[in-house]
Amino acid sequence: MISLNNLANNPNMTAIANKGVFTVFEHQKDMSVSPAYASVAYFMHEMNVRKRQVLCNLNNSAVRIQAGAMQWAAGQVESETGVKGVGDFIGKAFKGAVTNESAVKPIYRGSGFLMLEPTYRYIILEDIGAWEGGIVLDDGLFLACDASLDEKIVSRTNASSAFLGGEGLFNLSLTGQGIAVLESPVPREELLEIEVQNDTVKIDGNMAIAWSSSLQFTVEKSSKSLMGSAINGEGFVNVYRGTGKILLAPTINGTTMSSANGPKESSTISSKGLVSSVVKSALDL
Repeated sequence: MISLNNLANNPNMTAIANKGVFTVFEHQKDMSVSPAYASVAYFMHEMNVRKRQVLCNLNNSAVRIQAGAMQWAAGQVESETGVKGVGDFIGKAFKGAVTNESAVKPIYRGSGFLMLEPTYRYIILEDIGAWEGGIVLDDGLFLACDASLDEKIVSRTNASSAFLGGEGLFNLSLTGQGIAVLESPVPREELLEIEVQNDTVKIDGNMAIAWSSSLQFTVEKSSKSLMGSAINGEGFVNVYRGTGKILLAPTINGTTMSSANGPKESSTISSKGLVSSVVKSALDL
């Protein structure tokens, strides 16, 4: 019998989200700071930079997590690697290398509690069954999920999306019925959810952090003409076609605007830059 005290009844720990076996706790303040760090901790708190942790309440169930994400476990909870041999390990190592995640994601099963390490990133709980054919994740987003979910690596349908889209050649895809825990660069309240019904969405930059597996992702010129793509300052855009959903971040670097996703100044376009842009736009996508 395990009882957790000073957690749910701790005024400094607030449960901000719950789905399935996962509960997200947010530290309202960093209580363990030195005098030299106190001013930094204060402004971090004011700007919503806070530690967040995920508690998994297992009841004859199992979860899969990133390697090294476990902080502590209590009760009849056992772990396993899920590696079935040398060949399986090599395959998992390849998957981890191309998706910026751990090669082996251990599975914890049983009855008890599993607490994950704290993070300053924002925690999002997504019901994968609500996505068309599953979900494709941007690199480094995966933190944990129900062990019942299937994971696989999906590749781009053409070379253009791999080299020009800023999303990489491979991404992790989750399918099935269950909950996934994602580490997002921005809070869920700032993410724009775009529902697409047999239509097209074009995005300037890799601001889509997740999208339905049913959507076709390509990279195309922003204008039909080569000259138009060069002059309008957009160049290439990420294009999603079909039916599904997209989670879109407001900016590439969280709440900080950068020159990469700020407005372009057409008056500063030089002849050298224009020629370079035209040549780049002439690539056959």
